[in-house]
Amino acid sequence: MQKVTFDHGSPQMSAYVILIRDRMRDETEMAAYAAAAKEARGAHDITPLAFYGAHETVEGADADGVVILSFPDMAAAKAWYTSPEYAAARAHRFQAADYRVIMVEGV
Repeated sequence: MQKVTFDHGSPQMSAYVILIRDRMRDETEMAAYAAAAKEARGAHDITPLAFYGAHETVEGADADGVVILSFPDMAAAKAWYTSPEYAAARAHRFQAADYRVIMVEGV
């Protein structure tokens, strides 16, 4: 059997932001969030990998929706998430739905 190793010391590892919507509360606020979040992309290097597509929960609590975004590295993911533009969008998301947001480094 071949041993697999991961180079966690590489200077730049991709990073992913996973947004898990647990419960929708306000569709009007969600529409405002969607519009504002789209504008908040700006010049950030974001690649959507999954965007509220069909999903299957095989363990744990089900999700109402899932988004997975790819970034060049964790610094880029954090720069987008903490940007003033996305902070304004997030305010709508907080009113619209219950979410879990996870940032994770790739391998």
